[in-house]
Amino acid sequence: MSQTLNVDQIRKDFPILSRRLHGNKALVYLDSTATAQKPVTVIRAMEDYYNQTNANIHRGVHTLAEEATAAYEGARERIAKFIGARHAREVIFTRNTTESINLVAYSWARKNLVSGDVVILTEMEHHSNLVPWQILADERGIRLEFIPVTEEGELDLLTYQNLLELRPKLVAFSQMSNVLGTINPAREIIEMAHRAGAVTLIDGAQSVPHLPVDVQQLGADFLAFSAHKMCGPTGIGVLYGRRDLLEAMPPFLGGGDMIKRVTLRSFSPNELPHKFEAGTPAIAEVIGFGAAVDYLIQMGMNNIAAHEHAITRYALDRLSEISGLKLIGPSAEKKGGVCAFTMEGIHPHDIAQLLDREGIAVRAGHHCAMPLHQRYGLPATTRASFYLYNTFDEVDLLAEALERAKELFG
Repeated sequence: MSQTLNVDQIRKDFPILSRRLHGNKALVYLDSTATAQKPVTVIRAMEDYYNQTNANIHRGVHTLAEEATAAYEGARERIAKFIGARHAREVIFTRNTTESINLVAYSWARKNLVSGDVVILTEMEHHSNLVPWQILADERGIRLEFIPVTEEGELDLLTYQNLLELRPKLVAFSQMSNVLGTINPAREIIEMAHRAGAVTLIDGAQSVPHLPVDVQQLGADFLAFSAHKMCGPTGIGVLYGRRDLLEAMPPFLGGGDMIKRVTLRSFSPNELPHKFEAGTPAIAEVIGFGAAVDYLIQMGMNNIAAHEHAITRYALDRLSEISGLKLIGPSAEKKGGVCAFTMEGIHPHDIAQLLDREGIAVRAGHHCAMPLHQRYGLPATTRASFYLYNTFDEVDLLAEALERAKELFG
C-alpha cells in the first residue's frame, strides 16, 4: 500500500467526501476520470475572488481590476511552470480539453493541412480527439490513419512506425486512455513523429492530473488538458502550444481582448496569449485552476502517481477474484487509476445503478470512446477510477458490492 500520501488527512480537504447517501451510506466516489472532486482551497479561492476582487481583467486601472488581473495572470504563470512550459505565453486558456483540441483543428490545421495530407490518431481516442479531425476530413479531404490497439490494451507501435512512412503532418494521441487506463509512451511517440516531420498534439486530459507531465522533456508541440479533472473547477482548460506555432496561427475567435487594433474593415491580432482568448474569460475559474495546481504541487505529482499505482494494482487483484467479471486494459504497471470491466449477465448501467444504492459512484457506458469499445466488441463497460483521495477500503467496498450484484442477478 502507498506510504507517500496521508490519504485520511487529504480526504478532510474535500467537503463532498463527508456526504451520506441512500440510508446514511458513506459516499465512495470512484468517478474521478469523469471529474475530480474539489478541495476547500479551490472553493475558497473562487469565493474570495467574488467576495473581494470581482472585476474584469486587462482593461481597468482601478484597484479591483489590477488585483483581478494579477490573480488571473499569476495562475497562468503557475500552470505554465506546472507543465514545464518555457513561457507563460504558451498557455492559452480555453473552456476544456475539447475546445483546446478544436482550437488546434480550426486554427493550426486549417492553415496548414490540405487535401491528401495525413493525420495519425489512435483507436483509443476520446471523441474529443476524433470528431474534430473527422470534421476536417469531410471539409478538406485530409486522410485519417489510426494506430491499432492490441488485445492487451497497448498501442501497436510497429504499425505506427509503418504509418509514419506516409509522412503525416500531425500525430494526435491520448497520453492516458480514459477507458483502458493505458499510459502511452508519449516521448517515444513524439520523437518518432518528429523524425517523420510531423507536429504532435497530446490529449492530456487524463495524464496531467495524475502523473508528472513536462512538455519540454516530452518534446510536445501541443498539449490539451482540463482543470476539472485535476481538482479544479469546470469550464476552464488549457492549450499549451510551442510559441512559434502559436504565433503563426490565426485567431480562433474574434472579439474583445484578442485585438491590438481595429478599424471598420480590418484588425490586427493581439500578442500571445491574448490572441486566442477573445472576450471576458472565466476569471474565477482560472483563479480556482491556479489554486488546484498549487494543491497538486503540495501533494506531489510523483506521490499521487505512486498512490494511484498502488491502489490500481490492489483493485485489479480484488476485482479479478470475482467470477464472471472481465477487466479491460493492461496490467497495473502500464496503466493509471482506471478499472473498466464487464460482468457476465449484467448490463454496465445496471451495475452502476446497483452500486449507487450502496453509495458507490462509478461510470457506465462507452465513456466517449465508442470506436474503442467497438474494437473490443463491447457496447459499454463499467468504469471505476481513482485519485489521491481514494482508499484501499473503498476498493473492498466496491468488490463486495459487485459480489452482491452478481448474487442478485443469479
